[in-house]
Amino acid sequence: MSYLPAQPYPPMPGVVSPLVAYPHPIVPPPGYAVLVVSVNRGPYLVPVPTTSRFKIDRQSVPIPGEGTWHIAVPPGPHDVRYTDFLGVPIVTTSVMLQPGAAQHLSFRFGGWRNRVHDGYGTDVTRFGLWSNYSIMLVSLAVIVPLCCGGLAAIGVFSTSP
Repeated sequence: MSYLPAQPYPPMPGVVSPLVAYPHPIVPPPGYAVLVVSVNRGPYLVPVPTTSRFKIDRQSVPIPGEGTWHIAVPPGPHDVRYTDFLGVPIVTTSVMLQPGAAQHLSFRFGGWRNRVHDGYGTDVTRFGLWSNYSIMLVSLAVIVPLCCGGLAAIGVFSTSP
């Protein structure tokens, strides 16, 4: 039994609004470019895309979850970032968009570091915050010895003859 080759997903008809994430390929409005963003959920209990905000030039673009999203963006240089709910950057990059072209970015939230890769697999991260697990391990490595050492010192000095 033979199967037909996979067909590309056809662009949806209708008007495409700038700075709106679409889950399917889009044809950009005249004079615009397309930013194709892939986002993984990360190794967390709550997926990163549901708790964070995706921003292009400090303007929030709602991305409802993990997957690949297509966004019509004006051409030129742009600051692209994910921030936490307080606005603290988790990962940032810069991208230069050409009119009518598509630029791919892959946001990878990992166990140690958060990174951004372009369509060729090149790391284009300008700032990547350590993941929550890394921060927790470093914090525990500092706090546990301080607490245990403090308790040991109290125990030694409280039992003096």
